[in-house]
Amino acid sequence: MRLEWLERLPLTIPTFILMAAVGLGLARVLLRRTALLPAPWRHAVLETVDATFVAAVLSFLIITFVVQAFYIPTGSMEPTLQVGDRILVAKFAYRFRDVRRGDVIVFRYPLASSKDFVKRVVALAGETVELREGLVLIDGRPLSERYPTPLGGGDRACTSTYGPQRVPEGHLFVLGDNRCNSEDSRFFGFVPERNVIGRALVIYWPPDRVGLIH
Repeated sequence: MRLEWLERLPLTIPTFILMAAVGLGLARVLLRRTALLPAPWRHAVLETVDATFVAAVLSFLIITFVVQAFYIPTGSMEPTLQVGDRILVAKFAYRFRDVRRGDVIVFRYPLASSKDFVKRVVALAGETVELREGLVLIDGRPLSERYPTPLGGGDRACTSTYGPQRVPEGHLFVLGDNRCNSEDSRFFGFVPERNVIGRALVIYWPPDRVGLIH
């Protein structure tokens, strides 16, 4: 998820990096044509600008098409993801396969696209989902959830009732692992698949939490 001060910015990070790269490119052209700087200084400055330009372009490509880092600010996915975790999200993951039940995904919040949420996919398009006293049912059958829950008694220790509702085509039903404290599809509705940014793959910080996300 983005930090609050980043959410208030009118530009996305990839757009900002792209604009910086364009600015560096223009600066390079001007530096090559200017005679105000001595030649040795001009060459040194040009080398710095070139290196920065290449770094900006690579950063843009990586953030746009490959992976992006996100910060976890809430406990809605505990114990899988904890407050303060930093994760890497594979933005290319669903270019090779469809979203699957059980995937932990990052997506643009359906009610405010400037916000990014992280939740677990529980029901897919065309399925009927229901929560009955905390138990998840898909097409009337109890869902076997093998990922951890924060409560010894499972989600039944925190009664939750929803549906039944059929997931529309092109949409997903998502839940936080910590269902006693999660704003998810029970409250904001189904997530359009076009809103999916990518699949959460690994926790890379803090050091004692490094590992794959299951």
